[in-house]
Amino acid sequence: MADDLTLTRDAPPAEVPRDRGGFDWWGEAKGLFWLILAVLGFHSFIAKPFYIPSESMLPGLMVGDRLVVSKFAFGWSFVSPTIPDPVAIVRDVVFHQPVESWSVQLPFIRGRVWGSLPERGDVVIVTPPGSSSDYIKRVIGLPGDTLEVRGGTVLLNGVAVPRGPLHYRDLPVDANATCDPAQYPGAKRVLPDGHSVCHLPIVTETLPNGRRYDTVDLQPDSPGDDYGPVRIPAGRVFLMGDNRDRSADSRFALGGFERGLGGPVPVENLGGRAEFITFSVDGNATLNPLTWWPSLRSGRAGSSLHPERVQ
Repeated sequence: MADDLTLTRDAPPAEVPRDRGGFDWWGEAKGLFWLILAVLGFHSFIAKPFYIPSESMLPGLMVGDRLVVSKFAFGWSFVSPTIPDPVAIVRDVVFHQPVESWSVQLPFIRGRVWGSLPERGDVVIVTPPGSSSDYIKRVIGLPGDTLEVRGGTVLLNGVAVPRGPLHYRDLPVDANATCDPAQYPGAKRVLPDGHSVCHLPIVTETLPNGRRYDTVDLQPDSPGDDYGPVRIPAGRVFLMGDNRDRSADSRFALGGFERGLGGPVPVENLGGRAEFITFSVDGNATLNPLTWWPSLRSGRAGSSLHPERVQ
């Protein structure tokens, strides 16, 4: 009995796990940090989503289209990293002040890591020199080309880019595609079933490498219908929008009213290649989740943005 008492008295007390309780703020913050870092890394080096905010690439791309842009297609440059700008985000979201971008733009750095030139006809994301915003345009001219536009026809090295016959396409009118009469006079039409469409004049172009795509040709005497000739310097490309009379591209000056690209742009300013449409919305969705599915445009999800190639 004494031995039992001694053993009991000498044995160390068993530790009872203590419930610290509360929320592990530090652990959650670390997890969120690594998640954000992984997302930003993926956006910077692999691919990122892109939203079409303008009609400069009609008829192929509409306001409300969501795309996937591959960041590695031409290598990486100073425009590749996605660096959030907290001040811009707060100004836009909290104070509803217009901002150019939610990202911080690095200063210009010459060269690309594992860089390669785009191919004629590629649809690319480009950051205008001295800007932090993103445009989406099509590559028309490459380094060494002499490019000019005469009466709306593109000439590469003195040879006119073949253009098909003028024809028309009806695009649906919705909250994101209004067919503004000031921009498209006389184009808005009402079908017998009551639906409105935008009746646009289309011309198909075929580049020297056989890549073919549709352009919108609204008028014969728009400011960009006559340009050049210019010789594209080494390390630069010439970009144009498919909506030829409603696109601020390499034909127009930087900044100001024109808000163009200021001529051929350095390849370092290319942020990636547009690959395919993930989904498209018509602008009628609200905070009510029941409106989200009906707001999706049918037939656009999965559409490739690589133009077809003809022999």
